[in-house]
Amino acid sequence: MTAPENPAAGLPRHDSLLSAWKARVAGNPDGVALRYFDGALSARELDSATDALAAAFEARGTKRGDRVGVYLQNVPGYVLALLALWKLGATALGLNPMYRRQELRRIVDDAGAVGIVCADTDAEETVGTLAGGTVRWTVSTSALDFQSRDDARVFATAERPSPAPDGDLKALIEEFTGRRPSPVHPVRDDVAFLTYTSGTTGPPKGAMNTHGNVLGVVATCAPWTGVSEGDVVFAMAPLFHITGAVVNAALSLLTDTTLVLAGRFHPEIALEAFAEHKVTYTIGSITAYNAIYELPHAGPEHFASVKSLYSGGAPIPPATVERFEKRFGAYIHNGYGMTETTSAVIAVPAGLRAPVHLPSGTLSIGMPLPGLTARVVDPEGRPVPHGEQGELELSGPQVVPGYWGKPEVTELTMPEGRLRTGDVAVIDEQGWVYLVDRLKDQINVSGYKVWPREVEDALYEHPSVLEAAVVGRPDEYRGETVVAYVSLKSGLSATEEELIAFSRERLAAYKCPRRAHFIADLPKTQTGKIRRAELRDTTPQG
Repeated sequence: MTAPENPAAGLPRHDSLLSAWKARVAGNPDGVALRYFDGALSARELDSATDALAAAFEARGTKRGDRVGVYLQNVPGYVLALLALWKLGATALGLNPMYRRQELRRIVDDAGAVGIVCADTDAEETVGTLAGGTVRWTVSTSALDFQSRDDARVFATAERPSPAPDGDLKALIEEFTGRRPSPVHPVRDDVAFLTYTSGTTGPPKGAMNTHGNVLGVVATCAPWTGVSEGDVVFAMAPLFHITGAVVNAALSLLTDTTLVLAGRFHPEIALEAFAEHKVTYTIGSITAYNAIYELPHAGPEHFASVKSLYSGGAPIPPATVERFEKRFGAYIHNGYGMTETTSAVIAVPAGLRAPVHLPSGTLSIGMPLPGLTARVVDPEGRPVPHGEQGELELSGPQVVPGYWGKPEVTELTMPEGRLRTGDVAVIDEQGWVYLVDRLKDQINVSGYKVWPREVEDALYEHPSVLEAAVVGRPDEYRGETVVAYVSLKSGLSATEEELIAFSRERLAAYKCPRRAHFIADLPKTQTGKIRRAELRDTTPQG
């Protein structure tokens, strides 16, 4: 078994993502950089448009080091905003479009964002939600722009609502065409993405993904996954997630490949994109692959151009990989990363097959990418021998320098720059890494992290709820699913459907319980702390 050497793809020589982008444009200005249904933009066109957009953002007072929220699905506006912010030396704050009200406000306020780029359909609510905070301007974009197909399965209507108060993104590009922002020279330590995560402990906090972090991941991940110039990268993972932002978007933008966008993931649309655009590489959650597998008309012809498929977010069951390959002729490679590692840092090299850890039956998540040090440690932080279990600890240029405004949490989670992942792992003598258990209560739903306390807090707002505990249980489709245990106040009632609907009004859909079980008394310690582990071990399979 031999893994790829580290040719570094020439990226570490660059001081920033901006210099790497400029080199890509200079090398092949007329190559197609972005496709969106029947629309396409060359590298030159994308560069010119983002010069104008950066000038527009600058005219609204945005400067180097500012945080700007990008609150969008996988639409061209996301890529345009991202490049424009790099050109200002500003930081892109990734915001999940499923966030609503307090969820959104909490993160935006914590980051101190000065601006927001959102969908025109969300503009009015976004402005109202963020009123009185740090945001000084709001620009919107339409998912209908940069294409003319107007597929009814994707776009509910061709009507366009009024743009945000500070303008429409495409109109701003037209208004500022020919203008450029004041020159800046970002450096590797500047923060490119501020990406919020529940991490391994506590409530959401912003991981500071630097230009150097992103360059390090792209430089190693591209050759490791077999991506090279001329390839076609499909953005299956959402761009607001670190996986989509880095190993779909940034990887494609900086390696002279074509990035294909298709809005929010829809299995049928994704399948058609594979065939139409001759996709060669993507990475997405196993949930997405399972959704494609469920399409009765899907066949090997849709994956005829594929060189490598990857799945991140959760280890894949061996049976799922075998089933997919048998039907489509495409092998799904495992990958592993965290927001704190700027996405993928452990993966199965393209062309190789992951071995199975016989004691646990777990499929390997891969081998550490070049530059990453991965080791398994005991509770005192001492390395354990090959083949023994312990906590997975990671260090290297891909690991973020810390959390935004939280030095104490940074030191706890990343002592001396070594990230304690909270995952129980085994590394064999060949260097293959296996995840065999979880240390924390955090739930992983289709690659999204869910912190039980946040869900419990939402349930506690229901007038009938006395106590609530939330756990995850294995789910073949999503990796894990959220399950709630609830005891009700005396004399009051609630139904399972009612509590699920109640949570959906307050939380992103992936965080909401899919099942709610009612019990008279939640198990507790002698000090009154609810025993989540006991509930998790006895979660009904239904």
